[in-house]
Amino acid sequence: MHELVYFYPKGHEAHREVGHPERPDRVEAMVAALAEAGWWDSFPHLKPERVSQEVLEGVHTPRFLRQLEEVCSRGQRFDMDTYTTTSSWELALKAAGGAVAVSRSVWERKARCGFALTRPPGHHATPNQAMGFCLLNNVALAAEFLLQERGAKRLAIIDLDQHHGNGTQDIFWSRGDVFYFSTHQYPHYPGTGGVDEIGVGDGEGTTANFSLPPFSGDQAFLTIMDEAILPLLDRFGPEMILVSYGFDPHWRDPLGNLLLTAEGYGALISRLCGWADQNCQGRIALYLEGGYDLEAAGACAQSVVAALLRQEWEDPLGAPHQPETSAWQAMLREASQLWDL
Repeated sequence: MHELVYFYPKGHEAHREVGHPERPDRVEAMVAALAEAGWWDSFPHLKPERVSQEVLEGVHTPRFLRQLEEVCSRGQRFDMDTYTTTSSWELALKAAGGAVAVSRSVWERKARCGFALTRPPGHHATPNQAMGFCLLNNVALAAEFLLQERGAKRLAIIDLDQHHGNGTQDIFWSRGDVFYFSTHQYPHYPGTGGVDEIGVGDGEGTTANFSLPPFSGDQAFLTIMDEAILPLLDRFGPEMILVSYGFDPHWRDPLGNLLLTAEGYGALISRLCGWADQNCQGRIALYLEGGYDLEAAGACAQSVVAALLRQEWEDPLGAPHQPETSAWQAMLREASQLWDL
């Protein structure tokens, strides 16, 4: 069994727009930092798999998939935030295929854990809409693959990004086979992810949102992990943890106001690894979402990989000058009452 496997999106530089924050440099900064730490060439890099039409249509509507291919063929925008190039359709399929490859490897215990540098990102992509820099919902497709083609019954997606993963929530909103968790700044783009959003029908009670006010940092994230997310994982009992990994909660990120440190991010992943080791044969994988500061990209990449490898690591960026506030505690009290924690 490999200790770790990666997916790297070869050719992703062709998906770019001058001046846009979602740029190829994000991935390359992470690769450079992992190479500097000696962790990039030491582990296998998986090729993307072909994602079946059945899996694609288990997440996205056929009409949207046709629309996405057509818009990309013309290199047009979906909205003022979400661009495409003539290469974006194939690159989006490759990103989804890389997410699937990593998920398969971890699920089948060919690797203990995985990290897919999925670009274009995905967690804002809904069943029928591309938005928020996202085209195909990579983490949702990875989960759907495991459910459809590998016999998984219960999975957890934990979204640690500055922004609420409205697309992932929408996809599994009325389903009971995936528990979706999100920590995110609120109010903030895309405006969803309130504490009271918990799913409907078969999915009622399998969506948990922890909406953080600005200037919430390590204490907020780690307390939510220890007092809410891990206990809810105990109740649900997923067979694998899939982490939507955005490094934009970091205090250096220009698009938000959270204060998570790289060290804090590593501590979150360490806790999830510990839970996975005890409860689901260690199955855990990360899938890249947002994050727009390049120094934070490198530091957070090293931190989470150190956590996956169970190695010590020292944060070169340290803590922010802005003090963390305690306003998040009111949200956690509300969530604790809602979930009977």
